[in-house]
Amino acid sequence: MFHTFFRALAARGHHVEVYGHHPLEKPMPNYTDFSISGPAVLNDMSIEQMSGMGYYQVLSYFKNNFLETCRSVIKSQNIMNLMNSNTTYDVIITHLLGSDCLIGFVHRFQAPLVSITTSTSLPWVGIRNGNPDNPAYIPSYYLPFTDQMNFWERLVNAVFYLATNLWYCIEIDMPTEEMLEQHFGKNCPSVHELQWNTSLILVNSHFSVNTPRPAVPTFVEVGGLHINNRGKLPEDLQTYLDEAKEGVIYFSMGSMIRSETFTETKLRAFIDAFSQLPQRVLWKTGNISELPTNVKTAAWLPQLEILKHPHVRVFITHGGLLGTQEAIYAGVPMIGMPMMNDQQLNVKNYVSKGVAVQLNYDSITTENVLKALVKVLHDPSYRTNAKRLSQLFRDRPQSALDTAIYWTEYVIRHRGAPHLRSAALDLTWYQYLLLDVILVIIALIIALGLIVFYSFKIMLKLVTGNVSQAAVTNHSPVTSISRRVKHSMH
Repeated sequence: MFHTFFRALAARGHHVEVYGHHPLEKPMPNYTDFSISGPAVLNDMSIEQMSGMGYYQVLSYFKNNFLETCRSVIKSQNIMNLMNSNTTYDVIITHLLGSDCLIGFVHRFQAPLVSITTSTSLPWVGIRNGNPDNPAYIPSYYLPFTDQMNFWERLVNAVFYLATNLWYCIEIDMPTEEMLEQHFGKNCPSVHELQWNTSLILVNSHFSVNTPRPAVPTFVEVGGLHINNRGKLPEDLQTYLDEAKEGVIYFSMGSMIRSETFTETKLRAFIDAFSQLPQRVLWKTGNISELPTNVKTAAWLPQLEILKHPHVRVFITHGGLLGTQEAIYAGVPMIGMPMMNDQQLNVKNYVSKGVAVQLNYDSITTENVLKALVKVLHDPSYRTNAKRLSQLFRDRPQSALDTAIYWTEYVIRHRGAPHLRSAALDLTWYQYLLLDVILVIIALIIALGLIVFYSFKIMLKLVTGNVSQAAVTNHSPVTSISRRVKHSMH
């Protein structure tokens, strides 16, 4: 996603300097790579690392990964050289995911900040630009909910939203604050101050596929930015797919998980299921022995080009956002096996839209794999829904890439575009939630109620008192007459 964006900026004449883990395979004009050391996760995670991780295990894993990566990267030679550089920049672009330990360069170079999320909006995104993030109908990144939640789901969703933001503030931002002070000096603004001055956040979502939500001008959806139509299938794969008259099943667990690390039982379940189907299978995986004749494997495959082939009937996926966006773009239904992070959210969303079937890793058997495949392959509604969703996903006034470029250049042209900044960022949390206003209104209602109550009480007392006095006054003549009558009788 970043490579696509940066190459496009370079092609438009911008001089792009990229500090990252994955340099371009083919250098291009205006694009300079600077390698930085530190962990980079790519196609090296086993299924044991991914499956069975609960909410807190996931947060703990990423906390350690975020901070370990930052502590290593910020000390790398190229980053140290950048700190001492006199270069000027029109804009600084960061990956909004974990620690913001490099956000200090915004202060160092006095340049506007653009951040990109490669996922849907993370729980700590809205705090940076004042974007509404209501857990009543916007599901948490870490929960398998849709925007149609019942009471208990809304309760859990709200608690998770608050807990995740609190976790991020304590476990990520506070250690990041120490790194900023250590490497950028004590005069560097706080991490929160720098975050709240983000000029633009590009989010990898789109309302046609993800939850429709309100957005401030600095929150721009660019879901599918990485998708382009320039790729071409290698000749051997083109032939393999063209000759698959019964269709093709494409199986990939993404760029991080190695599916050959599945347990032997799980691998055998897939292999036995594939052997009973007439379709050909194209499987991104390492070496697996004793494969049926209708299965072809490779360590790396051109995924988008494969999904766009008309013979591909179903995509077996872990539910990662980039890959599933490519399937939606191509109109291919899916079988989702979510492992962690937003994969549960993504798969549940696609199931609710009728374009996917969920198959949990723990329930993988030959029977369950066959059941899921037969359901998607033979129920035409999945294909129909996938094609319809593809049309919605593609129908835009401009492409996701053009949208990202336009708004980035807009920020450059207007020197950070401070006029886009939401005034919500200047409010305290209780002001933003109108708690002070609600408290005053409640106080006024109580005060008015007390005034009415005591006024009524006083009026009632006065009326009662007048009635009593009148009764006393009327009682005296009667008593006198009664006495006279009695006296006459005597």
